[in-house]
Amino acid sequence: MFFFFLDKYVLGMAGLRFFSSLVEMTAAYLMLKFNRVDTALKINAVLALVGPTIMIVVTALGLWGLAGKIAPGKFFIILAGVGLIFYGLHR
Repeated sequence: MFFFFLDKYVLGMAGLRFFSSLVEMTAAYLMLKFNRVDTALKINAVLALVGPTIMIVVTALGLWGLAGKIAPGKFFIILAGVGLIFYGLHR
């Protein structure tokens, strides 16, 4: 149906987000299953690594899809924006 006409980059980005949500739901289930604060914190620490990694990969995939469609100046502005997001979260 309408999935046939989806852009391959959009499909990849959405697929990674679905995978990310599956990881989050699995982590929530494991937290409830183990029912221990220390184990839940360990699971949460792993999620703290997964979230930014998925964001970087999805953003990179989106930029890869835009590479030939936008001017190089705008491309670098987008990259700078992503960098500022991570700088702001780090500080």
